[in-house]
Amino acid sequence: MTKSAPNPMALLAQIDMDALGRLSQKVDLPALLNAASGMSDGQLKQLTRMLAGGKEDRVRELPEANGDFYGQMDTLTGEEREVAMMTRKFMHDHVAPIMNEHWSRDEFPQQIIPELRKLDLLRKIWNEDGSRKPNATVIEGLITLEGCKVDVSTAVFFGVHAGLAFASVALGGDDAQKAEWLPKMMDFEAIGAFGLTEPEGGSQVSQGMRTTCKRDGDSWTLRGQKKWIGNSTFSDMTVVWARDVDTQEVRGFIVRAGTPGYSVEKIEGKIALRIVENGLITLDDCRVPDSDRLQNVQGWRTTAEVLKLTRAGVAWQGVGCAMGAYELAVKYSQEREQFGKRIGEFQLIQNHLVHMLGNVTSMFALCLRLSHMADGGDMKDEHAALAKVFTAARCRETVAFARETFGGNGILLEYGVAKHFADTEAIYSYEGTNEINTLVVGRAITGLSAFV
Repeated sequence: MTKSAPNPMALLAQIDMDALGRLSQKVDLPALLNAASGMSDGQLKQLTRMLAGGKEDRVRELPEANGDFYGQMDTLTGEEREVAMMTRKFMHDHVAPIMNEHWSRDEFPQQIIPELRKLDLLRKIWNEDGSRKPNATVIEGLITLEGCKVDVSTAVFFGVHAGLAFASVALGGDDAQKAEWLPKMMDFEAIGAFGLTEPEGGSQVSQGMRTTCKRDGDSWTLRGQKKWIGNSTFSDMTVVWARDVDTQEVRGFIVRAGTPGYSVEKIEGKIALRIVENGLITLDDCRVPDSDRLQNVQGWRTTAEVLKLTRAGVAWQGVGCAMGAYELAVKYSQEREQFGKRIGEFQLIQNHLVHMLGNVTSMFALCLRLSHMADGGDMKDEHAALAKVFTAARCRETVAFARETFGGNGILLEYGVAKHFADTEAIYSYEGTNEINTLVVGRAITGLSAFV
């Protein structure tokens, strides 16, 4: 049986008449309908969708981009959700409008600090005496998640100050040091930095720390360099870790800004975390009074405790960065048109989005469980290491799919996803590279060490 040609008049019944009226001003409709009579079914359907002008979508509102597909936020306490929403609003109102400008200048927007102070977020994590709240790691993770969805650098600033620097004083300081610094740090009246990584040593610094300290009467002399130290270009104090030349023990010091022999050079030319002001610190016979030595530091053990306390937060950075990139990609797919329809209607784009959403959902669940373990005292180093390995790798994959969804626009700062794409490379490399964290997990599950 010969298949009948498509009926051009049937086509009219499917077309948005407003769109048809607009189209008639630009093209010869009789000629178009005549051409339609010779089209295949597939060609006719494509023409119908094009002429329909999105009538169906005007009737049916498209869903909002939502990275929390399983509603994991709904499992949180009211206080935890409130903190997440407070952070989300702060990032939307105060960071999003200015972040691209400061990214371009390699400059942290210090004008957001007074607004951040109003949220009083540190008191959601820490008690006044330096002890942790019962759900501190969950709260910290949610702040990190919401921060990184918009800008990873802002979350890193908070993590260095409220995590690494604050925890060093809380765990390693005596009562007098905690009384002097913790209230000011809670109120962002004094900004902290954390000086551990060195130019010649990242992952190996625990075994090969080159920065030294030597007792000299009532003072200590510090010599060496620290590299990649976030916040250090404008911090009021930096916790510096050094090896005692006499005992070979690791000691911690509070080095105040302006101390003679202490200088900071801003690291330029980064492609990731450009809003974070990382510094190269030089300690040239820097004299620090013994009263600024962290009195309760017990060698490398205290340093390791600080790092363990904050490592879950780094895993959350990958979740937030990936979720932010995913939500940007969903919105873009609903708006960007190519070949007569929005790209979200293409199967390959939907495949990207679903793959990204699966990554984000599993990362969220993993980190939420890890945080509950940490707050319950059950988290081990290998648990934190596995979360860091998984989230950093999946974040890298997710932001790559997101950038690809944007096509050429994906490399432009104004579309947002390029910043996530670049920042992921820093997440993948710091707080223990993924290779080092892999070996930590591997040692735990096999009982055999593969470290050199």
